[in-house]
Amino acid sequence: MKKYILLLLLCLGFKAQAKDYPKREMRAVWIASVANIDWPSKSGLSVEMQKDEMIELLDLAKAYKMNTVVFQIRPASDAFYPSALEPWSQWLIGEQGQAPEPFYDPLQFTIEECKMRGLDIQVWLNPYRAVFDTARSSISENHPTRLHPEWFVSYGKKSYFNPGLPETRNHVASVVADIVRRYAVDGIHFDDYFYPYRIAGKDFQDQEAFEMYPRGFEPGDKEDWRRDNVDLIIKQLHDTIEKINPHIEFGISPFGVWRNQSKDPRGSATSAGQTNYDDLYADVLKWDKEGWIDYVTPQIYWHIGKEVADYAIIADWWSKNAFGCRLYTGQGLYRIDKKSKDKAWHSSKEIIRQIKLNRSIPNIDGSMFFSAKYLKRNPLNLKEKMAKHMYRYEALPPVNMRVEQIPAQAPKNARIEVVGNTINLNWESGENNDYFVIYKFKKGKPANTESSENIVRITGANSVNGTVNKFTDPDRYYYVVTGISKTNMESTCIFFK
Repeated sequence: MKKYILLLLLCLGFKAQAKDYPKREMRAVWIASVANIDWPSKSGLSVEMQKDEMIELLDLAKAYKMNTVVFQIRPASDAFYPSALEPWSQWLIGEQGQAPEPFYDPLQFTIEECKMRGLDIQVWLNPYRAVFDTARSSISENHPTRLHPEWFVSYGKKSYFNPGLPETRNHVASVVADIVRRYAVDGIHFDDYFYPYRIAGKDFQDQEAFEMYPRGFEPGDKEDWRRDNVDLIIKQLHDTIEKINPHIEFGISPFGVWRNQSKDPRGSATSAGQTNYDDLYADVLKWDKEGWIDYVTPQIYWHIGKEVADYAIIADWWSKNAFGCRLYTGQGLYRIDKKSKDKAWHSSKEIIRQIKLNRSIPNIDGSMFFSAKYLKRNPLNLKEKMAKHMYRYEALPPVNMRVEQIPAQAPKNARIEVVGNTINLNWESGENNDYFVIYKFKKGKPANTESSENIVRITGANSVNGTVNKFTDPDRYYYVVTGISKTNMESTCIFFK
């Protein structure tokens, strides 16, 4: 009994001593499919090329020590998975409605590849955009704009669902319900495009919907009515996800500025030309307070010190207005460029400064980066600087207590075997083990599983192989493994014998 208690205490470990390298931190990268930004690199690639490109992006995410990907599967009321509600995306094959040949499911493929690597996968949907370019986009006969043209409003060069109609809210909720029923995703992620960004001199034509469904709003309250429309869909999506699978997170990545202080004393000390509240009609703070979303990732794609929108001021403002909601910052890898008009972006160290600042501000639990193709480009040696300064060790995603938690049981039958110059670690899954963490410790030292410095590997596999050397020698080190649940809860550890 004493031996069991001692092992349990060793496994529970101590508080992390490496303050600069948190064990729990969101490290996500957006994989954008709209207009072939990240994946696939162009439409019409063979299935094998599509798969190879996705594998390359996921391997890069692991190489950068990321732990989450945010994969865009519905950029314009279309789908990167088989759907009875919306057609195949034009950015897959080149023509909307055309399935890959030979057939495969890109979403299911990506989920399986993420699991193999121990990566979480959030799926990214655009709420209202229906046609990306009304003059040039491919539109299939079964696209919602063809089947229900009365649901849509043309604005600029795009077509949007009319947020004032209950039919559109029900349709988007049905799409989300279909995904969470059929796929083992970790989260549903919506971006910043609610009502469209304003076009000077043009009004969004939703007056007829306002008159048809005023819901008690007076003629002079149209902007409040628009905000209420978006509130309604956010609440409906939250309730839909919670009812079907209460373990799945629901997150929003809004524009970086909620509201300028010049319009509202609750706003930030910024001078943004457009804002969530006043232009996109997205009252994100209300969703935080009401518990309708589980995390928020404001897109703060500006540098520290920018006069009209300072990253430091905005990050601190969101921290003070999180209201218990998990907060991550959206950061722009695409900004890194020696030719940028802003000198701050002439070095990739700006991203390092932002991550360091994040870790000093309460309530900020990590970052999401736009976008995946810049991991491949490695602008101005970003990868090397990240590995040296901020992402030296792997990290687990934060546990989000706004969703129903799944406890993980410890893995079983952990065995270590040395064959020649190779170490083989093998184990069996315990209950609710979605992926695993391998730790290494010097013999005679306690198993401090709270320190990221001790993580050897995060993997979805049930085995790890390595070469014997002075850093891995089983005569000098011992190893343990823990199981991680679908909601990122960690089990106690089990020692390899």
